[in-house]
Amino acid sequence: MPTRRRLLATGLASGAALACPSIGRPQSQTTLKVIPQIDLGILDPITTPAYVTRNYGYMVFDTLYGMDANYKPTPQMVEGHLVEDDGKQWTLRLRDGLRWHDGEPVLARDCAASIRRWAKRDPLGEALMAATDELSAPDDRTIRFRLKRPFALLPDALGKAPSPMPAMMPQRLAETDPFKPVTEIIGSGPFRFLPDERVAGAHNAFARFDAYQPRQGGAPTWTAGPKIVHFDRVEWTTIPDPATASAAILSGEQDYWEVAVHDTLPILRRNPNVTTAVTDPTGNCTMLRANHLQPPFNNPAIRRALLYAIDQNACMQSFVGDNPEMIATPLGTFPPHTPLASDVALDPLLGPRDPAKVKEMIKAAGYNGEKVVFIVASDYAFIKSMADVVADTMTRCGLNLDYVITDWGTMLARRAKKDPVEQGGWSCFATSWAGLDHLTPATHIALRGNGDSPSSWPGWCVSPRLESLRTAWFDAPDLPSQQAIARDMQRQAMTDVPYTPLGQFLQPIAYRKTLTGVLPGFATFWNIQRTG
Repeated sequence: MPTRRRLLATGLASGAALACPSIGRPQSQTTLKVIPQIDLGILDPITTPAYVTRNYGYMVFDTLYGMDANYKPTPQMVEGHLVEDDGKQWTLRLRDGLRWHDGEPVLARDCAASIRRWAKRDPLGEALMAATDELSAPDDRTIRFRLKRPFALLPDALGKAPSPMPAMMPQRLAETDPFKPVTEIIGSGPFRFLPDERVAGAHNAFARFDAYQPRQGGAPTWTAGPKIVHFDRVEWTTIPDPATASAAILSGEQDYWEVAVHDTLPILRRNPNVTTAVTDPTGNCTMLRANHLQPPFNNPAIRRALLYAIDQNACMQSFVGDNPEMIATPLGTFPPHTPLASDVALDPLLGPRDPAKVKEMIKAAGYNGEKVVFIVASDYAFIKSMADVVADTMTRCGLNLDYVITDWGTMLARRAKKDPVEQGGWSCFATSWAGLDHLTPATHIALRGNGDSPSSWPGWCVSPRLESLRTAWFDAPDLPSQQAIARDMQRQAMTDVPYTPLGQFLQPIAYRKTLTGVLPGFATFWNIQRTG
């Protein structure tokens, strides 16, 4: 889920100044210069699902397990684990030599406290702790789970790449209320955060953690394998304007652009010194999320009817433009070309779009002309572009549309309200999730049907069947069983319509060709080195 982009005057000015080309300026051999997706506004990776914080989190903090290119967990801070008592006892053993950035050793009790804190903010962690009878640290290197019932996804939970990441931190910090940010940034990851160099809205810096010991063996991929750092420093410079960011990459002023805007791809691809690549094949999954508590979308028949009008390709082309290779449709509940994806029950999303027919369907479903308040954040250009397409479709389907353009922060505040639209409420909003977050029901928050519960996502979908299938998925013994349940979930989602999928797009990065070792997955900065 995106975080609000704040175009602060000072940040924009600083970013633009730093991005101005210096022709012939030699590249630093010891500093990697990065343009992140947005400013790093939140430093505690437990308290936000923001991807920029997740990326920073994996630099500064480490996790007990990592995730490889096959989306499987592998030991990272742990050297391994032992499973006993028919799957009801897991004993994890920490690697030797792990250190916090303040020089203190990493202890099992630090990790146990970190797991407890993270689990209170994460749906998969919540499921793990619900299955746990006791979590203990019998000695300095041993973490032990005694479970009420087998939970085969324990390594997946402790090595999940989707936000919020299961960051390990010292016990004194891990005992912080999980709904309040920690007051110090001390991890055990391959980089140290440099708070004294932080310029809000413009600049963040990291230094190599010299005491970090990469795990031995295996190949680096995604968040798994040895994390070997070749640069002394990594500097993040926020450059909100795509043209300025593109110029900085083309000139060599910056080395790596995390989100190369699609409109800039032609000029970037023509430059012999720049590489563009899609490193995350799970892409970005976009959606229209309806408010299930208020008319008209509290009526599932109206939600179902709208599926027949939405043109996913048009939504994606509105900002991807003439880059068809960056679009994957139809999008169902799981990202295309990932293990749980299927074409089950997607017929309403296929074929010619007929708003006039859908208008009749909506009227037959009982629509009485209620106002539809569609709240859209304009500071994410791609969200605004696809929302424009959806708004036009809604109008042609006969919905009484109130199209409210605002900023991301205001939208977040408004969507938390459960009031009727006449009292400041809302009917629907558009957003996007990284495909990683939708790989499985364990992390797919938008697929929940837990209604008005404290952990429910705004929209408050009620679907006992989706919740029952999610529980069954946790207990599935193998991938074929999980895939069968995922197909049932997609079938149920097309009936209950917890959200309307708008399509998937792939997001390229851009970097100077002097860099090698750029890993697949989201932005990570170990393994990268400069060759020229």
